[in-house]
Amino acid sequence: MTDAAHLTASSTLVARTIAVPAERLPDLLGLLPAPHARGAAAWVRRGEGVVGWGEAARITTDGVDRFAAADAAWRSLTEHMVVRDEVGLPGTGAIAFGSFSFAPDSPAGGVLVVPQIVVGRRGDAAWVTTITAAADLVPPPTIAEIRARIAPPLPAPAVEYTDGALTRRQWRAQVAAVIDLIRNASAGKVVMARDVRADLDGPLDVRRLLSNLGRDYRSCWTFAVDGLVGATPELLVRRERGLISSRVLAGTIQRSGDDEADLARAASLARSSKDLEEHEFAVDSLTRSLAPFAASTNAPDAPFVLHLPNVMHLASDVTAVLAGPHAQMSSLAVAAALHPTAAVCGTPTEVAAQVIADHEQMDRARYAGPVGWIGADGDGEWGIALRSAQVDGDSRGLRLFAGCGIVAASDPADELAESDAKLEPMRSALAS
Repeated sequence: MTDAAHLTASSTLVARTIAVPAERLPDLLGLLPAPHARGAAAWVRRGEGVVGWGEAARITTDGVDRFAAADAAWRSLTEHMVVRDEVGLPGTGAIAFGSFSFAPDSPAGGVLVVPQIVVGRRGDAAWVTTITAAADLVPPPTIAEIRARIAPPLPAPAVEYTDGALTRRQWRAQVAAVIDLIRNASAGKVVMARDVRADLDGPLDVRRLLSNLGRDYRSCWTFAVDGLVGATPELLVRRERGLISSRVLAGTIQRSGDDEADLARAASLARSSKDLEEHEFAVDSLTRSLAPFAASTNAPDAPFVLHLPNVMHLASDVTAVLAGPHAQMSSLAVAAALHPTAAVCGTPTEVAAQVIADHEQMDRARYAGPVGWIGADGDGEWGIALRSAQVDGDSRGLRLFAGCGIVAASDPADELAESDAKLEPMRSALAS
């Protein structure tokens, strides 16, 4: 359905949240009951966040207005819900997990999934939420009952990797062509992505993959929505009581595995004119997109170096306060206003998007699109779907993605190596 939302749900839904002892929830991702990626929903960082399963409602959209249509459908759905929330924290009450395509013409479109059961933790608080039809109202399950439903793990399958839409040589040639366009002033920056196929000799247990990502990349947001899984280091937007925050990443260097050498590499990254230029494009893109809706915006004068197990990034944390006329904008509406940022598209946006369409020669689907969750009050968190993969419907294959920011000083061979480094989180999680 183009530029509209299709809602599948029971008539009237009831969301009920109860508090549970936080010490009973040391591992949120370990509570997912089934191995199948399609039924898993997660948004977890440093052991805190929300996980869910089951499906009380589903909103699907596509087209240019896929965000606005989903936002309107969610507002309508929650207006008719009965919500009983004894905890009152972000992530309690009625919530939906969502992911959206990078490009408006992608058949992947967008989706909001409302789970039947959500378990969350924030600081010393923990909770269980049930979302069911009014006619099916039952007490929320205890943690013991949830644990009793967990299916045994599936054996880890062997993995075989093959090229995606382009071979390594073809992708490097396309990057070279894009560099020529940038040097001829056709664009300032273009983010080029590539995909890799992973075929398995047995079904994937997504719980193992998510647990590996959550363990190895604790500073990232480990996510799962409708078969899209990953661990993103980039927070597109968090909206909490009118305060907006975002983490911008652009500029990358691989880690060497030697701590002393990596300190030197981090210092080199912080001085790199090429990476600083790329980062400045990304921060400027975000602040310009926020400007029409914000009463005030604060961006640091210089980025810091974010250390991850496989790479290091230049990073900036940006905050803003929504202006009065826009104070009711939901987190999803703000994410829509910010997407696509220069960190995943380029600048100028329209020019970069066309270069991507001409040279990537693939559909990104929901890679590099917003992924996260939204609450009934509009608060929520949305990351950019990076370091991610889309799991096939039969759970026997995945499509892995990685992208690199291309500027005039870029080198195709270096960019290919950087893309390999960005594929490593998913490869390692599959291999463990």
